[in-house]
Amino acid sequence: MTRTSRHDGGALDIAGLVRGAADGDRQAWERLVDQYARLIWSITAGFKLTESDAADVAQTTWLRLFEHIDRIEYPDRVGSWLAATARNECLRSLAARKRVVLAQDDEVLTDVVACAPEIDERILADERDQVVRDALNHLPSRWQRLLELLMADPPTSYADISSELDLPVGSIGPTRGRCLAQLRVLLQAS
Repeated sequence: MTRTSRHDGGALDIAGLVRGAADGDRQAWERLVDQYARLIWSITAGFKLTESDAADVAQTTWLRLFEHIDRIEYPDRVGSWLAATARNECLRSLAARKRVVLAQDDEVLTDVVACAPEIDERILADERDQVVRDALNHLPSRWQRLLELLMADPPTSYADISSELDLPVGSIGPTRGRCLAQLRVLLQAS
């Protein structure tokens, strides 16, 4: 430790340290950090920041000093400059956290609203499907099978349906029409 940065009976020459750090003196910079690190941490504690946010604020405060050290108008008041910068960074950190929380809350609310109609629609669709299945169960088994084959994905060819149900190809369309008409009657009754 050199004595050149002390004056008045051992008090630190803060202005000298600031000028030295601005000129690239690593020891001067380290002494400034030693002198004011607790001040910055105490300010972050006053804002009740999380440990990681407090560390980010402290790092940003020192970065701001590094960026502006050669333009500080009153180098002997660098402690006040650091305190003001730390407070501003704490406020920025809190504001950013609030924005993130509000955005997350908004997304959650939007997702809930967006999902609500889908859930209702799915419940209604499930209920309609069950009503149709119940009505289908009241049709003759041959008609049930005909509708299954016609609704298959991919659809079964008329030739295959004719072969499976022993039904002439020309009768498939009219039989399907009678099946659907009877199904409509059963659905209206339920």
